[in-house]
Amino acid sequence: MSKIKTFRGAMIDESIDTILLHTNDGSKGYRIVDFQAIGSDPGNKTYEVVLKIFTTPQTATPTGDIDFNDQELIAVLYYLNNPATDNLSEMQILYDNMVFNQDLYITCQDSHNTPSTADVRTNYQLKLEQVSLDLNENTVATLKDIRNIAQ
Repeated sequence: MSKIKTFRGAMIDESIDTILLHTNDGSKGYRIVDFQAIGSDPGNKTYEVVLKIFTTPQTATPTGDIDFNDQELIAVLYYLNNPATDNLSEMQILYDNMVFNQDLYITCQDSHNTPSTADVRTNYQLKLEQVSLDLNENTVATLKDIRNIAQ
């Protein structure tokens, strides 16, 4: 039976979170099971947020642009909530079924960010299935990460 690990956090516009997963021997792999978000004040604030998960460190300012040609991008979550129009919270979640054994990097971009809402947080929850990797699977997962970092 596989083990599920849950990570959660709160992000502001243009922030980046790191999920520490790496091990010394790379024998533990992970696969995304679920990725959800909700604003810190969904009854009163408008959110239009794009959260993205990458397998390599992100140094550029997070954007809402989504490009599936980017091999480092493994998940995207779009969260929309507008209480002024009684628009119910909507989420579109897309994620790759790949197995990885290194750290993950989550970026946040809120298109409704203004100086008065700069500290508005978007909460997220990420569930990962932990799997044991044999030597061959470990090598493949590690080489994919090294290749993506080198590009």
